[in-house]
Amino acid sequence: MASSDDQEVVERKWNKEEKKEDEHEEKEGFLEKVKDFIHDIGEKIEGALGFGKPTADVTGVHLPCINLKKADIVVDVLINNPNPIPIPLIDIDYLIESDGRKLVSGLIPDAGTIHAHGSETVKIPVSLIYDDIRCTYHDIKPGSIIPYRIRVALIVDVPIIGRLTLPLEKSGEIPVPYKPDVDVEKIRFEKFSFEETIANLHLKLENKNDFDLGLNALDYEIWLSDVSIGTAELTKSTNIPKNGITKMLIPISFRPKEFGSALWDMIRGRGIGYSMKGNIDVDTPFGNMKLPIEKEGGTTRLKKGLSSWDLS
Repeated sequence: MASSDDQEVVERKWNKEEKKEDEHEEKEGFLEKVKDFIHDIGEKIEGALGFGKPTADVTGVHLPCINLKKADIVVDVLINNPNPIPIPLIDIDYLIESDGRKLVSGLIPDAGTIHAHGSETVKIPVSLIYDDIRCTYHDIKPGSIIPYRIRVALIVDVPIIGRLTLPLEKSGEIPVPYKPDVDVEKIRFEKFSFEETIANLHLKLENKNDFDLGLNALDYEIWLSDVSIGTAELTKSTNIPKNGITKMLIPISFRPKEFGSALWDMIRGRGIGYSMKGNIDVDTPFGNMKLPIEKEGGTTRLKKGLSSWDLS
């Protein structure tokens, strides 16, 4: 009798467990059917009303301004709205990183509205401040080229569908410019008189960047001692190769009688200082740049040459 009772209890337990499993399977099946039904209804509503998910793509990255202090970057993002009504672009979240390290990030709220059945290019302006980057990452040196990755998240609110995040990214390279080193090797006087003196500066430009500089123009001012003897602007195309040196002849003219004792000290063999300041306009693989040049020399003297005077 005892064994019969035990068998009956076990059978009841199995029956209960099987019943629970059947109920669980029926419940899961019902939920799946409800999900499928809601999904089908949603697609039918979207199709009937003409609503769909917008798309976006990074169509360009521009560097409108690069100098020794910063690089301005503009990211062009093309957004397509297939819906019959405008959709708001709620936020734009962006991040620029290099080798996994954050360079700059930010959020642009209330970024505008995308027209119905239209496409629109949204411009995302970003500035990289070189001092901030170098202070954070000491291995990033002036003159180098660093890789970057731009990550953008567009958050839009589409009727029926709801809020969506459209993730985008773009990779490339950006320079950390270094100003060229300038050296005046000598000044050769072609014509020397107190009324007018014409000379050529023998100039050496050293490019300390990891990219070529295509020289378009040079403007400069020259001082002997603390007296300016002339300013000029030279338009001359030449290439300064990366980590290379280019030599140039730059003409100057001045009236010696106008700058007094500095000239007499030079003629008498006394050393005087000179300085040169200016800017060069160059083309680079990353766009046009205007970089400063500056040089201060120590003792300079006039010495007799074969057919002219030299300042060295």
